[in-house]
Amino acid sequence: MSLNNPFQVNYDEIFVPNYTLPELFLCLDGTEIKDVDEWMKKRRPEILELFKTHMYGRLPEERPGCFRYEIFDTEKNALGGIAIRKQVKIYFTEKEDPSLDLLIYLPVDRKNPAPIFTLLHFYGNHTVTEEKAIPIRPQWDRTYNKYIPDENTRASHSKTIPVRKIISRGYGVATAYYGDIAPDIKDCFSHGVFGAFDHIFGEKRPSDAWGAISAWAFGLSRIMDYCEIDQDIDSKKVAVVGHSRLGKTALWAGAQDRRFAVVISNNSGCGGAALSRRKFGETLRVINNAFPHWFCDNFKKYNENEENLPFDQHMLISLIAPGPVYVASADEDLWADPKGEFLSAKNAEPVYNPFGLEGLPCDDMPDLDRPVMGAIGYHIRKGGHGLTECDWDCYMNFCDKHFNYKG
Repeated sequence: MSLNNPFQVNYDEIFVPNYTLPELFLCLDGTEIKDVDEWMKKRRPEILELFKTHMYGRLPEERPGCFRYEIFDTEKNALGGIAIRKQVKIYFTEKEDPSLDLLIYLPVDRKNPAPIFTLLHFYGNHTVTEEKAIPIRPQWDRTYNKYIPDENTRASHSKTIPVRKIISRGYGVATAYYGDIAPDIKDCFSHGVFGAFDHIFGEKRPSDAWGAISAWAFGLSRIMDYCEIDQDIDSKKVAVVGHSRLGKTALWAGAQDRRFAVVISNNSGCGGAALSRRKFGETLRVINNAFPHWFCDNFKKYNENEENLPFDQHMLISLIAPGPVYVASADEDLWADPKGEFLSAKNAEPVYNPFGLEGLPCDDMPDLDRPVMGAIGYHIRKGGHGLTECDWDCYMNFCDKHFNYKG
């Protein structure tokens, strides 16, 4: 096998190994699930525990800490008059730190509480918009291994979250910098929410202790907590979105927290939507070596050993049922294994059918830029790894469908 890339990974379907996916409806004790009630009471909790134990890890306790919220900015004439802006500080404990800054934009021209997209992003809130009222909060710099401010990046990533377009469709946006929750570095476990809560474990972190993706998902649920108390937000119509490693995070957040009405994964790849057993593009060995802090330590024993995982990622998507879920790929993003992402979504479909729902309404991968939308949505677009305006158009259309929303 010729693998002409620095990570020595496979980009050729010829070399995808034969594999058998774990059965969705077969319990660990050998019993077979017969109906929705058995799925919800027995098999779903069992699968969720498998992911906690072997992959994403578990929190020190189900809901650590004491959460409070402080609205420190409100502007009713934001973005030239089209939006209401709010900035909210979310405290994870009774102390001042750790905390995150939540940036919210809501459409002015609305009669009812707004449906909203919530997501984490890779840079400070000031990079989302040109508005000078958004403070520049220090970000973790991996090169210098410390927090530094960045005065030169205001609005530099505004295309990733096209706020004005989202507002024009009648949706709001609630977004925060993922580093406010925990820095994306190998020794993150002494920082952020880890520094606040890991002492509960005792002197040594257990092998199933939460990794960074679980920490970021925990932060998304705290944002959801706030959405439930803000009367300007329709808390029954909150969609969680994530790109790349934050796409993995969105899926895990949606699998655990059923309050998210729609779950959206954008180019999430290995450890997200893509099937691990295909060993195509990024593999468990590669991801665990490059990012040992993302998952729990137990996950590392499956490096080069994917066939012995007690689950695969179609089962992660199945945990979201009957909630709508959207998976998106890009044709040049082979690292994220677009076919594996599609197959994962398709193989989750059997869990949606007993709920009386149409799963993914296609048998084969759709053509480029031709989204398909049932209770499960999927598209593969032209281009590379990124969150684009084209992707957002699909996500808003998907939410229109499931929220029965016309703006």
